[in-house]
Amino acid sequence: MRILGAILWSLGILVGGLLLLLFLMLPLFSAKDPFSMLVHMTIGAAIAFPACFVYLWVPVIVDRYDPEPWWALAMAFLWGAITACGFSGWINTINGEIALGILGKEGAEFVGAVISAPVFEEATKGIFVLGMLIFLRREFDGVVDGVIYATFVALGFAATENVLYYGRALQGGGLEALGVVVFLRGVLAPWGHPLYTSMIGLGVGIARETNSSALKFFAPVGGYCLAVGLHAIWNGTAVLSGWLNSGAIFLIMLIFWFFFLFAFGIIVILLVRREGQIIRKHLQDEVLLGNLSKEELELVCSPFGRLKALTGRGGSKAKRFVDAASRLGLSKWHAARAMQGKKMTISTDFIVPLRQELARLRAEIQGRVR
Repeated sequence: MRILGAILWSLGILVGGLLLLLFLMLPLFSAKDPFSMLVHMTIGAAIAFPACFVYLWVPVIVDRYDPEPWWALAMAFLWGAITACGFSGWINTINGEIALGILGKEGAEFVGAVISAPVFEEATKGIFVLGMLIFLRREFDGVVDGVIYATFVALGFAATENVLYYGRALQGGGLEALGVVVFLRGVLAPWGHPLYTSMIGLGVGIARETNSSALKFFAPVGGYCLAVGLHAIWNGTAVLSGWLNSGAIFLIMLIFWFFFLFAFGIIVILLVRREGQIIRKHLQDEVLLGNLSKEELELVCSPFGRLKALTGRGGSKAKRFVDAASRLGLSKWHAARAMQGKKMTISTDFIVPLRQELARLRAEIQGRVR
């Protein structure tokens, strides 16, 4: 399954990359001054991507008990930045042209922003999160992982989208217009796309945790519908504010938006704390078995355990010890839930090898300290 997933991801990146390249190059060929437009897009990239890499540290810091592997996060980011943007860019453009011919300019604006963009952008982003559940189940433990992967996909998507918006603003209105767009997209609402797609991550994460067949289907579908709804409300507010030439509607929406974002942030923190409690619960018997000491258990379950291990005497081996112990706790959790539902899980196969890895790492650390 992992090989098939890697093949599908590679094909998605290849096709999406070609579509994105065409999407970016065609306006250059039709522009009066292609070189100037290219310079403006380059400036947009120089603003969008450094800011995005700063934002990426937020989910990395939040995901402290069982961090996702860097290569999986890189896959998520590239999928959002290349594949999701490539496919949704063309789909939105085609839908906009069809709506323009049928409904006129305002109708096309509404269809593009409120219908096409939410439906297809969330679908192209969310398919990666679903793919992680199907093809890389070992790297997907529950709702926290779903939110982390969704956030990386969405930040990649937002970075590429911001390049387009920043370049067009600079091309059409100069530095003043660029400043306004950067303030709106990069300062006021940089977490728009991550918030939408995190709803899909929550839904897929619930599907990973539950034993209910119905919930395995309806949770991702519900998460997708919620993501589309939030996306449509935000875009619809912006469109309506433009039509009425009034910033009051947008300001009211912005207040509710920040409140919702704050509430969601609290929920994510509570979910991460729950993950730590799950790890502690399922590692307590390892202390009785002698596979962990009480001090090691406290280190593993500490919010800063990986950092303490890395900066301590054990160094990188101690950090790997903490990671293996966290993985062992989560694998036992999945195995226990599967037994309750009278089902099988691949997590059962990881328990013994992880115990062996803990023993090996402990021996290496103790030998190094001596």
